[in-house]
Amino acid sequence: MERTKNILTGDRPTGSLHIGHYAGSLENRVKLQDEYKCFFIIADFQVLTDHLSETKRISENIKEIAIDYLSVGINPQKSSIFIQSLIPEITELAMYFSMLVSVPRLQRNPTVKEEMRVAKIGKKELSLGFLSYPVSQAADILSVRASLVPVGQDQLPHMEQTKEIARSFNRFFGETFPVPEALLSNFPRLPGIDGQKMSKSRKNAIYLKDSSVDVARKVMQSYTDPLRIHATDPGHTRGNVVFSYLDAFYQDKKELRELKNKYRKGKIGDVALKKILIETLNIFLEPIRQKRKEFESNPKLIKEILEIGTEEARKEAKQTLSFVKDAMGFNFTRIFK
Repeated sequence: MERTKNILTGDRPTGSLHIGHYAGSLENRVKLQDEYKCFFIIADFQVLTDHLSETKRISENIKEIAIDYLSVGINPQKSSIFIQSLIPEITELAMYFSMLVSVPRLQRNPTVKEEMRVAKIGKKELSLGFLSYPVSQAADILSVRASLVPVGQDQLPHMEQTKEIARSFNRFFGETFPVPEALLSNFPRLPGIDGQKMSKSRKNAIYLKDSSVDVARKVMQSYTDPLRIHATDPGHTRGNVVFSYLDAFYQDKKELRELKNKYRKGKIGDVALKKILIETLNIFLEPIRQKRKEFESNPKLIKEILEIGTEEARKEAKQTLSFVKDAMGFNFTRIFK
């Protein structure tokens, strides 16, 4: 089947990916490879918005992200995995897009707005790079003229910004870009083991590369129902982290419904429930661990996959930039002939 539409999505290389990334986006990415031409960006520039002191770790983190991608089933024969900073056309595109967005509009972006609030409390100043982060992300997406973007729920405000930029460009200069749509998974926001947002900084994540011992330790620490004192007490499944994970990874949905009924009636304790989750996650993660070992032992292959993917993405971005300059009347090569 010919793949006529493009997808772009990706991650910042701030560390290894976790099960929230898988449930929120990676699972969709793997499924869509046969239907769309997929570009998966490792967004290293975007690390600089709030991890400026960690630049020396980025190179190693890029390899980690690439291995995570490959281990969950992203196929480099079907998809392009590429490094953002090696595509200068994206940076140029971001410059053009920055002229289409007002500062107040960027400040109204919920993610930016929240960071501005936190920065004010901490008496810090946000960088221009952070403020314009949604513009940079729009350039990433539109550099390959993506029509669909698998994202987590927290990225929806950025997607709205990208759609606005695409529409503004098309209105000013003629139809050039598709207006991309966000694709949410069935589990767009999986919580951390403490019930808060799953993240590296909070140290509340279960990683795709975690050993069976790590998984067991973290699950046993996970948040369940704080109102439940004894195993025979009726329990709540909503807001219960263990059931959030079981919803995402337990394969037999009929058995899961029965398990929830038992929990609500006080017929199964938290420890027994957590043991079921430990087994469920380890069954899911074991094939990923095995593939990861194979890729970790072949760094030359990882380098080659990144080089080829970056070359393919840059080819697409060059074509996009040519369309943009022609539409804007900004293609000056003829002057120097």
